Amino acid sequence: MAADSSMAATVDAARDGPKTPRTERGRRTLRALLDAAAVEFGEKGFHDTGITHITQRAGVALGSFYTYFDSKEEVFRALVRDMSARVRETVAPHILAAPDRLSGERAGLQTFIEFVRKHKELYRIIDESEFVDPAGYRQHYAGTVEGYRASLTAAAERGEVRADISEVHAWAIVGMNVFLGMRYGVWAGDSDPADVAAVAADLLSNGLKPR
Repeated sequence: MAADSSMAATVDAARDGPKTPRTERGRRTLRALLDAAAVEFGEKGFHDTGITHITQRAGVALGSFYTYFDSKEEVFRALVRDMSARVRETVAPHILAAPDRLSGERAGLQTFIEFVRKHKELYRIIDESEFVDPAGYRQHYAGTVEGYRASLTAAAERGEVRADISEVHAWAIVGMNVFLGMRYGVWAGDSDPADVAAVAADLLSNGLKPR
């Protein structure tokens, strides 16, 4: 991920709180806190993670936490937004760099599975957010789908996918990718992400009709 993109994701993650970092040192501290929170929440879950666990892992003083967040709930909400942004920033360039949208879907899914294997905590945190931060949970998926719908519509206008693309198509593709990421990214790494993406891409291209 490019440094500028990472910085933007960090600032966006804190925007809901009153304290946005104004210096490079502050941005590094906030990044360290979010990265530490991801590991702690991913390993222990929301209820068993304490603020001191996060600050100790981040290697910062307890007071530094309160420079950016007022509570454990607030850092959790920021983390959900931050992780959503990191997924988009990691996957989107691979989709956009492909010669057409169907090739982009293949490249994007492969990249997503590879990302999940490195950040397995993503699924636990997003799943817990349904109860800790329901609005953030819904926005994570709704925002992802809205971005997908917009880019699929643009691809349809270029003649790369069917002309009648709709929100249903976007939800279907995102849903497929979420479960493929869970099975082949989180549960087991027994398949090459490229092979999984190839099967999914064939399904998108050709459907289930007999050949």
